[in-house]
Amino acid sequence: MSNLPKVKIGLVAVSRDCFPSELSRRRRGAVAAQAAKLPVDIFEANTIVENEEDALAALRELADAGVNALAVYLGNFGPEGPETLLASRFSSGGTKPVMFAAAAEESQGDLFDGRGDAYCGMLNASYNLGLRGARAYIPEYPVGTPQEVARMIEEFEPVARVAIGIRRLKIFSFGPRPYDFLACNAPIKPLYRLGVEIQENSELDLFASFNQHKGDPRVPDLVKEMESELGKGNKHPGVLERLARYELTLLDWAEKNGGASDYYAFANKCWPAFQTQFGFVPCYVNSRLASRCIPVSCETDIYGALTEYVIAAGTQVAPTLLDINNTVPEDLFKEHKGTIGGYKITDLFMGFHCGNTPSCHVVEPEMKYQLIMKRALEPKGEPDITRGTLEGTIKSGDVTLFRLQSTADAELKSYIAEGSVLDVPPRSFGGIGVFAVPEMGRFYRHVLIGKQYPHHAGVAFRHAGKTLYSAMKLLGVPADYNLPAGTLYPDENPFAGVRGS
Repeated sequence: MSNLPKVKIGLVAVSRDCFPSELSRRRRGAVAAQAAKLPVDIFEANTIVENEEDALAALRELADAGVNALAVYLGNFGPEGPETLLASRFSSGGTKPVMFAAAAEESQGDLFDGRGDAYCGMLNASYNLGLRGARAYIPEYPVGTPQEVARMIEEFEPVARVAIGIRRLKIFSFGPRPYDFLACNAPIKPLYRLGVEIQENSELDLFASFNQHKGDPRVPDLVKEMESELGKGNKHPGVLERLARYELTLLDWAEKNGGASDYYAFANKCWPAFQTQFGFVPCYVNSRLASRCIPVSCETDIYGALTEYVIAAGTQVAPTLLDINNTVPEDLFKEHKGTIGGYKITDLFMGFHCGNTPSCHVVEPEMKYQLIMKRALEPKGEPDITRGTLEGTIKSGDVTLFRLQSTADAELKSYIAEGSVLDVPPRSFGGIGVFAVPEMGRFYRHVLIGKQYPHHAGVAFRHAGKTLYSAMKLLGVPADYNLPAGTLYPDENPFAGVRGS
């Protein structure tokens, strides 16, 4: 089962009754022809919406075609009431996303019978969406040629996948959120506002289910799969049987408890009693499920799981969750200045976690043991119950930091910052890399600290800011981002300097 929705976008043209409907029909066909060249699933509806009866007919046509996202196309000025009725009824209270776009005029030689005035119509469409209290995705410049509108639809597709996915998502959590990580504690009420289901469970529920999987006949084949993935990095083969049982425990739990939801994520307590009772650390299993876009966040971080799922839906690439962890030492910075380039030392930090990042994002990943846990639980001798991490340097390349979070008073917020993982050796343990984000020092102080975000950051392994920002806007969640040098944050002291600047 795929843990991400497939998006099928219905293209519906609208026409003001005092304009020729054939203009919208012809222009819609041109958009559909251009969209057919792109990797999106488009259904071109035959109905041209001029009145309310047409809107209802279009809804029936879309339902019969199995459409779950809608592109309303103003081939001409468009009828404000019927077109926004179509959007509102299709959206079903926000469960199915809608976009609006409009046609640009085609030629100076056809500005009498061939002029559509959709540039004007988009203004009234947006106003009427407001009157209905309906949200829609509207591109940054929503008027264009058929090729340009087709590209707008292509950019809408991952935004739609996020909106559809989280409204059919269930997050399973196991165990109370740790006292020493109170930042992972946040009200769950806003999840329901987004349409996300949450099922909170005891660690005992998970432990009982894990014990019931002892002797599961599927375990040996799963162990072989893990051995194949790890290859030479399989440094602790003796723990794989336990890890395989745990992976099956989580997958079976989701299958039995999915209920009304189609997609799922986990937020699991992973220390310290986990090691003493289960007999391993769960990081490697978390990495394997994340590679299938099934997030398993650490430390019962419910909003971390949601964050990872949004990244997965928006990019269709396996995400990870890392601590914004430690500074880069000055000697390391100086040694690798040629690679680091124009970044300041305060633009850099190390992103770290025990070993939950999928192997596809790690250079020469190895199965190891959790050093911090071993200090506390197995200070002497060979590691046993602290085995189970997937460690290595995170691959260099483009990344986006993202977090969707609730405030203490149950308001949703988010942040987005694009940057890179540098080809610089972190010289430390865990799954770790040297990250660079323009003006990170100021972003760290005035967004992450200033707006009280927790230490966990979701990581998208590509530049995905445009998609994530649009998705948050469609969902009604404000998004902060890193400001360039010279542009002050509202609370930034104009007289203060930043280290390294």
